[in-house]
Amino acid sequence: MSAFNRLVCLLLLACLSPLAQAERLRLVSDDWAPYIYRQYGRPAGIDHEVVSEVFKRLGVEVDWQFLPWKRCLAMVEQGLADGIMDTFHVGERESYLIYASEPLSTVEFVLYQANARPHPVQRLDDLAGLRIGTSPGYTYGNALDDSTRLHREDAPTHEANFGKLMLGRIDLLITDRRAGRYLRQQLGLQDSVRELPLVIERQPQFLGLARKPGREALARAFSEELQRFKLEPAYAALAARYTQAAEDFLDTVEQHDRSTPR
Repeated sequence: MSAFNRLVCLLLLACLSPLAQAERLRLVSDDWAPYIYRQYGRPAGIDHEVVSEVFKRLGVEVDWQFLPWKRCLAMVEQGLADGIMDTFHVGERESYLIYASEPLSTVEFVLYQANARPHPVQRLDDLAGLRIGTSPGYTYGNALDDSTRLHREDAPTHEANFGKLMLGRIDLLITDRRAGRYLRQQLGLQDSVRELPLVIERQPQFLGLARKPGREALARAFSEELQRFKLEPAYAALAARYTQAAEDFLDTVEQHDRSTPR
């Protein structure tokens, strides 16, 4: 780190409110594997590890709490939580959220269908009249959010959406590509559920902090340190570990698919 960058970081930290320095931050999220999720009762995931490391370098301690997504947003809006993980930069949330400018990761929303009930979907217009499994409080991009030709059906969890898909209570579900692949494997649905190639939306994910005194400085300090961390071998090793795990999983799925008759 250059002397100038060290000075900038120190000045930003000096601007943090006594509250942020003296107390632990309470960050909320829903289960959003592989980005952040509970594993054996403890938080895990690549974005969890990244945020934990950055705040450790800033001398800020963090408590983690997992809740349904709409409740996470309400907790931050009501001042009952200090921040939220992996949120999109949505204009309506700026009244109560301060976004760290450096993204944590990027998601790709895609569709999943039950192999027993295929739907020929190649573009968004093909979703007209179909029941699409969604999550409460999630935004999937203007094209889908503003559409009046499809029917959104919320489920309390991502797992519940896969269950509804298998029962035929929805026609398709939408979720992030990595999250969908992770859950499909966890639920043992590799032979029953297919990922469609159409990408509905790509969105960067950010750390959002509650609008409280000193949080603008904390968001700037977090972004500066995250940018530095991304240039270090430690970040590359972390990303490689999760990438390798995903590639190993996909290789297993592809080998299984090749051995399964069509």
